[in-house]
Amino acid sequence: MPQSEEQLQNLRHSLAHLLAAAVMKLWPDTKRTIGPAIDDGFYFDFEFGKPITERDLPKIEKQMRKMLPTWDKFERHELDADQAKKEYPGNEYKHELIDEFAKEGQKVSFYKSGDYWDLCRGGHVASMKEIDPGGFKLDRLAGAYWRGDEKNTMLTRIYGLAFPSKIDLDAYLVMREEAKKRDHKILGPKLDLFTFSDLVGAGLPLFTPKGTMVRDVLNEFVWELRKARGYESVDIPHIAKKDLYEKSGHWSKFSNELFRITTREGHIFAMKPMNCPHHIQIFARKQWSFRELPQRYASTTKIYRDEQTGELSGLSRVRSITQDDAHVFCRQNQVQKEISKIWDIIDEFYKPLGFELEVHLSRRDPNQPEKYLGTNHQWQGSENALKTEMLSRKVWREENDKIGEAAFYGPKIDFLAKDSLHRQWQLATIQLDFNQPERFNLTFVNQKGEKERIVMIHAAIMGSIERFMSILIEHYAGAFPIWLAPVQVAVLPISEKVTSYSKKIYEALLTKDVRVELDDRNESIGKKIRDAEMQKLPYMLVLGEKEQAANTVNVRKRGERDQHSQSIDEFLFELKAAIASKKTS
Repeated sequence: MPQSEEQLQNLRHSLAHLLAAAVMKLWPDTKRTIGPAIDDGFYFDFEFGKPITERDLPKIEKQMRKMLPTWDKFERHELDADQAKKEYPGNEYKHELIDEFAKEGQKVSFYKSGDYWDLCRGGHVASMKEIDPGGFKLDRLAGAYWRGDEKNTMLTRIYGLAFPSKIDLDAYLVMREEAKKRDHKILGPKLDLFTFSDLVGAGLPLFTPKGTMVRDVLNEFVWELRKARGYESVDIPHIAKKDLYEKSGHWSKFSNELFRITTREGHIFAMKPMNCPHHIQIFARKQWSFRELPQRYASTTKIYRDEQTGELSGLSRVRSITQDDAHVFCRQNQVQKEISKIWDIIDEFYKPLGFELEVHLSRRDPNQPEKYLGTNHQWQGSENALKTEMLSRKVWREENDKIGEAAFYGPKIDFLAKDSLHRQWQLATIQLDFNQPERFNLTFVNQKGEKERIVMIHAAIMGSIERFMSILIEHYAGAFPIWLAPVQVAVLPISEKVTSYSKKIYEALLTKDVRVELDDRNESIGKKIRDAEMQKLPYMLVLGEKEQAANTVNVRKRGERDQHSQSIDEFLFELKAAIASKKTS
């Protein structure tokens, strides 16, 4: 039974082959295209002669189960391009892929199990006998353009779920049902946190006052932690000349994702896809001495990516992305200390959010040094600094040492957070960069009076704030902890007789910087309480003539039926203490 992530991916990819074999058995004239493993299973894209529906999925799944016992090992075969094309008469999709392999001078590899074989790079189970028949099921149909390009043919995508065992599959299905109830695309608008407008455009979220409040609280928390560790706030424009991104390499790297602007004078600009080139230009304004380092710059600002419409999803995948971005410019011998500072920020930020963090180190493949920029001294020093920090914090795990997974420009640490549904998200990052200092010739004058190359560290705490908010909404099911809630207290008068008293309580809370709403609608107290509960507000103060006479408030806490009376001063003292402590609930 597969245990590692690689084994699980191999299982899922193997089942994609089985799915394609079942479809070809049932509809022999179908054109098959590609079928990769994905996070919860697999999919395969087909061009059917006649459309199929979700009612056909049980039939396909039955055929898969019928064929499974007849499959065993995957055998690899290699053909040249002309021979390979003969295996797919009339299938322009496979021919396109084969032509691409041929251009790269590669032999075309096929894998065979049972009576089915297909074009494939590999990555399968050692034997299909190790697959639990109860661990997979077909899930749904969707439309998908060939190669993700809407100018191409629309294909039929069949999704499947796959896990090591039926127990794992059933647990995933239970979790997914719970996740549907927490879907930020439903909860966000329902809680009045954000909206979208057809006139503004897809992938461009609009945050309401409540949603903006949550963003501001998060961002201020990050800034408070950074400021205490010597970071300085800088402000940068949202556009720049083409020249900047050509020099940084982003013009070619993000070529298809750039929003381009041509001025009336014919100059070419782009909406920034990254913030680092701007921060670099701030650093490059003067020649720095070793005594003046490190320099630490931070901005919370937007970047822009021209994502394809079909890839957009709520706040998870957008075109305008707000990043809490910071860059440190330092000497090689300062790297360890700066990593430690960033890590402290990450720990302090995530602790009150209730996430479990897992830490991965991505480093270069020592057997292929030619693939990476930077000197051996830089790589060894930086990787050792990252690993030393992991060891000192007792989070080093051999299985999280990702050799060969570093970017070509430097090693990094990724922080993966597990949410309340046990889903794992890659969030914070500490990334070392040897590429940009080289491209922009960033130097400092060392103790010998010689110019020496700067080391640059990218640090994101939340990453994309939009994506981070989508995760938080689902993590809390919209019931934000008191310190983060956009509205912390609802004041609910029972009748008009206590309107004046209710306003007095409301203003007392307001003057103490409590985020409070007064519900003075002409509605029953039952409806006001239900509405406050639907908005998942942490506290309700129910005020009637009894409270007015005693100069007290009747406190009702989210998730609790019991109510109790307190003076407003007592309530405020407890409330402010709870907010200051940043409790997770």
